[in-house]
Amino acid sequence: MKVIHQLDEWLALRTQLGQGSLGRASLGFVPTMGALHEGHFALLRRSVAENDLTALSIYVNPTQFNNPNDLDNYPDTLDSDLAAAEALGVDYVLLPKYEEIYSDDFRYEVKEKSFSTSLCGEHRPGHFDGVLTVVMKLLNIVRPDRAYFGEKDYQQYLLIRDMVAAFFMPVTIVGCPTVRESDGLALSSRNLNLDVCSRSKAPLIHELISSDRSDEEVITALTAAGFEVDYISTIEGRRFAAASLQTTEKGKVRLIDNVPLTKETGT
Repeated sequence: MKVIHQLDEWLALRTQLGQGSLGRASLGFVPTMGALHEGHFALLRRSVAENDLTALSIYVNPTQFNNPNDLDNYPDTLDSDLAAAEALGVDYVLLPKYEEIYSDDFRYEVKEKSFSTSLCGEHRPGHFDGVLTVVMKLLNIVRPDRAYFGEKDYQQYLLIRDMVAAFFMPVTIVGCPTVRESDGLALSSRNLNLDVCSRSKAPLIHELISSDRSDEEVITALTAAGFEVDYISTIEGRRFAAASLQTTEKGKVRLIDNVPLTKETGT
């Protein structure tokens, strides 16, 4: 596995990947902010299985954090991330710096004008501008055949998929199912910030949004259990949730989830 710290090094290497003995080797890509967990590992395994080569990026993108505390508290587990990536068969890891990704100091950004202003976008102003901008940059840098995104961030997945289609970008966006703990909690790097008490409550989100209760009833139940609810919203057969729990050391930890609804789980 080759770890690449400078984008110039990658860009030179990427040119070579389409030439010589490698010929038309396919390239899969998994962009992350690090603190890798089994959800990320599932994306990497799928990329390794479906492509000749796999690239992983680890970059904590500051432009998508509307809350500075969220950025400050984001977990840093680089050494274990690199060890896990190598064990999974990743070929390249990109560790870009802000000065390289945002050499324009974020003068130019990508905006979506409708879906990005709802759900998480309504409660995190500017979040998806940062997400879409950095993803477009990374896709243009890596130039993969396929890029893999988890469906836990389903709104993000849809926005990225549609951005790629709107700008005629030559990459297939692959959505991968949410990976969960045995108690139903969706795996997330933010789970590392939960203390014992909040961790014991967190699975209630998945339990309730998977039930036959209405959105309003789920909000009431979560609020009664000590959650600060941003939204519970059902859109086109899928229920989306975002709620925060207070912790002793990390302040509020915001959790998101979504599930497709069946006749049994209501509408």
